[in-house]
Amino acid sequence: MKYLIDAQLPKRLALALQDIGYDVVHTLDLPDKNKTKDRNINTLSLSEERIVVSKDSDFIDSLLISNKPYKLLYVATGNIANDKLLKLFLTNIEVIDKAFGAHRLIELTPEAFIVH
Repeated sequence: MKYLIDAQLPKRLALALQDIGYDVVHTLDLPDKNKTKDRNINTLSLSEERIVVSKDSDFIDSLLISNKPYKLLYVATGNIANDKLLKLFLTNIEVIDKAFGAHRLIELTPEAFIVH
């Protein structure tokens, strides 16, 4: 799986996923960095088949209305320490990957993940 991490999430998350072998881009890696527009994130997601990882609920609306981005991992953890966020991702990433085989929208909460 390939991921595109949005601006509200730490670059450290992208680095942690890269360390375990994932193809990950953070918005900080893009030309406009964390000011990259949602439409540009959607375009990149579709063209490279990257799963957008974001706390921005606008991506849910976009996915349901316009079929963009390619797939979405919506992070609904609220304010959470980066260490807890990393642990949550690393603990669940393999199961989340499998779920993306059949689904386009997954919500990650502090307790679990929800397939929509």
